[in-house]
Amino acid sequence: MIRNILGSLVALAGAASAVLSPFRDWYDGRAGQDYRVRDLFEGITATESGVLVSILLPFLFAALLVIAGVVLRSRIAVALAGLVVLGFTILWMVRQGQAAGSLTVGGEGAGLQVGVVNALAGGVLMLIGALLMRGRGAARARREREREPVEPYGAPPADQVDMWPPTQEPGMSTHTSPWPEPEVDPYTGPDPHDPRTRSYPQAPPPGRAGDPRDPVHPPQRPPEG
Repeated sequence: MIRNILGSLVALAGAASAVLSPFRDWYDGRAGQDYRVRDLFEGITATESGVLVSILLPFLFAALLVIAGVVLRSRIAVALAGLVVLGFTILWMVRQGQAAGSLTVGGEGAGLQVGVVNALAGGVLMLIGALLMRGRGAARARREREREPVEPYGAPPADQVDMWPPTQEPGMSTHTSPWPEPEVDPYTGPDPHDPRTRSYPQAPPPGRAGDPRDPVHPPQRPPEG
């Protein structure tokens, strides 16, 4: 959030500097608004230009891109605006150098002047603002990472032996106790010598004669007549 705010402020400052630059002197006392946009492609002439068809036009377009980029938090739009300002300023410098034979730094009203510095500084500030901004993609990815559950240990690959912390014992990772699991005696059925679990006739013990009587249903005395 702080980076987006700081980047937006820097980009807006660069847009303001670029928009104000055509109203300052650019070369030999001639303001930037006196240069036509078509002169940048056909060659610098002494013909005066209207404000809306001067070099101010691409700078206004760049300022609108910056505003849209700040609202939408789009780093691409802000960076594109900076490239537009720098591109048109450098193109003007090339055409002015061809028309004057050479470019000189301003001194007592001659050569490059403060308007060009404002334009170049505005384009650089826009690029810096784009670098400072995080953008919507970074913010969305950060929110998704915060929503994802954090696992204490990563799952081992399927083709390797499971060494799951904290026991560090091979096998299935079904327990997290630091002590080994207790072994359970296998169930072998009811105890044949326990009368509580004996619900069926038992064979006579070895060495004892067989008793023909039913141990479960013993014979009853017949009723006396």
